[in-house]
Amino acid sequence: EKPYQCNYCDKKFAKASSLKVHERKHTGEKPYQCKYCDKKFAESGHMRSHERTHTGEKPYQCSYCDKKFAVSGQMRTHERTHTGEKPYQCNYCETMFAHSGQLKIHERTHTGEKPYQCNYCDKKFARASSLKIHERTHTGEKPYQCNYCDKKFARASSLK
Repeated sequence: EKPYQCNYCDKKFAKASSLKVHERKHTGEKPYQCKYCDKKFAESGHMRSHERTHTGEKPYQCSYCDKKFAVSGQMRTHERTHTGEKPYQCNYCETMFAHSGQLKIHERTHTGEKPYQCNYCDKKFARASSLKIHERTHTGEKPYQCNYCDKKFARASSLK
């Protein structure tokens, strides 16, 4: 039973507290502020996770190795490198992925979606990283420098 309905959309919730947190997505309210910087959050748990970037605290340890994490979700995602688990399946083919982000990028090969547009020309890209590399052709930025000479490159692969 979900008696609590959002005032902004059709979503319903079993608990009033869940509704309150959800409605912050619509209102933009962020009542929780980091005690180390000015960043604000809609949820207290997100604020606590963020504060660990300041303190360096990493309370979540991988069950398979010594690696530690500030966020439990990052630990679970990392553990898939040990287990080989791939819980995300493409909606268009049988390919499976360990990370939801990998799935999203892969599905663009089926849909043709290219959400990243160059700020200098009309080209569009499926990946943000591809856009960043492309935009260097306009800006002339060459962030990769050789350790042996002064030559710089726009791509890490060109430096190698």
